[in-house]
Amino acid sequence: MSEVQVRTLPERREAALEHLWSNTNLWLATARDGQGAHLIPVSYWWDGARLTTATSERSRTVRNVRAQPKVRAAVGSTGDVLMIDATAAIVPWREIDEVAAEGYAQASGVPRSMPGFVYVQLVPQRMQVWKGAAEFSGRTVMRAGAWLEDPVD
Repeated sequence: MSEVQVRTLPERREAALEHLWSNTNLWLATARDGQGAHLIPVSYWWDGARLTTATSERSRTVRNVRAQPKVRAAVGSTGDVLMIDATAAIVPWREIDEVAAEGYAQASGVPRSMPGFVYVQLVPQRMQVWKGAAEFSGRTVMRAGAWLEDPVD
């Protein structure tokens, strides 16, 4: 059995960006007091600073974000994952910037404006990336919205 090669922090930052640029689907977890966690699969578009997704304005996800804008998202598989802790904001479809609307439409196949839908934009605060248990240590690549230069965990 071969030994697992543990990636360096710069390699993991690159892996995080690769996940963001090359995928269009993620799992989005929201919660609010007394309601428990809520998890949905959604398409997204990454613009280099934030992720844009959309869902029904009457959804539990939107109610949760309005009550508690801290969310968690996951991109990838259980064997190669990017976990994102982010601050979410609800943006009505009439107010979304054109580039984000078009990027999301291309990523999701959903029209830029659909009655009853709103955009949810996620600004990452912390990102963690790892491949299996061998990479649990040193998995944080972003903290407080800034890419790390030195390992913290």
